[in-house]
Amino acid sequence: MRPDPEDETLRPARFDDFVGQEQARENLRLFVQAAVKRAEPLDHTLLYGPPGLGKTTLALLVANEMGARAKLTTGPVIERKDELAAILTDLNEGDVLFIDEIHRLSRLVEELLYPAMEDFKIDVMIGEGPHAKSIRLDLPRFTLVGATTRLGMVTGPLRSRFGIVERLDFYGVEEMEAIVRRSARILNVQVDDGGRRQIAERARGTPRFANRMLRRVRDYAQVRADGIVSAGVADEALTMFGIDHLGLDPTDTNYLRALMEKFGGGPVGLNTMAVALSEDEDTLQDVIEPFLIQVGFLNRTPRGRMATPQAYAHLGLDLPRNGAQQEFL
Repeated sequence: MRPDPEDETLRPARFDDFVGQEQARENLRLFVQAAVKRAEPLDHTLLYGPPGLGKTTLALLVANEMGARAKLTTGPVIERKDELAAILTDLNEGDVLFIDEIHRLSRLVEELLYPAMEDFKIDVMIGEGPHAKSIRLDLPRFTLVGATTRLGMVTGPLRSRFGIVERLDFYGVEEMEAIVRRSARILNVQVDDGGRRQIAERARGTPRFANRMLRRVRDYAQVRADGIVSAGVADEALTMFGIDHLGLDPTDTNYLRALMEKFGGGPVGLNTMAVALSEDEDTLQDVIEPFLIQVGFLNRTPRGRMATPQAYAHLGLDLPRNGAQQEFL
């Protein structure tokens, strides 16, 4: 029986299949090939950038290309040193340990990583009270791949222990089209050139959004059209879902309207914006604001967040003629 195409993963399994991030991809390919030739684990690697750009995928690619097993976890999940010790002692020689949101590791847990990364050893306490003693355990040589959306929150001591540091940036429209084409083939969705372009242009330069939008547009095409995603069908579907021609969704629009209508376009502090929108600060900083800055609709200044004239024009609002916004004129 032919397998359901939904079961085929959208994540590429080889560097050759990975679209975009050319600098980071080629650097990692080179480092992996060199490590394989030396029969050594890859240096510890730190990947950073906005969410949805492929940090997890690249970590899995590194493991695949190294012929190694990948073990995945996240910073907030590891709350105690003994939990990290259990993960580390369960690794095999050459394994890749991927820690997402590594900046959210607690300081005590992070300190246990230092000797593990440098010397492949950890110190664990046996017993309690006056009879407790510390013993040092040897670890297999492994590769730690850390990912973060907030490089500035990764402490200096931890950051300095990564031999490879790569930044991931938003994708261009042509790259997004290639990703949509590949995902449509895997999902067995009929998408013409116009449909691919519509999705690519509205995908915020982020593969995760593109794949999510492709699935939803597919649903719309199957129910309200002939099943083929054309430019018109994609436009109708995405407009119904509240995604405009630049990729702004209702959350982005609500952010900009609050900034403009409640606070006169700024400047306004992050905490105030979070309270006004009933969102947490991390969501604003890591999910909403990076794209708004990328498209030129938001400025982060020492005094706070400020909407740009382009944002006013996009929403069809009049630019204030007085106050802080005058600095943009």
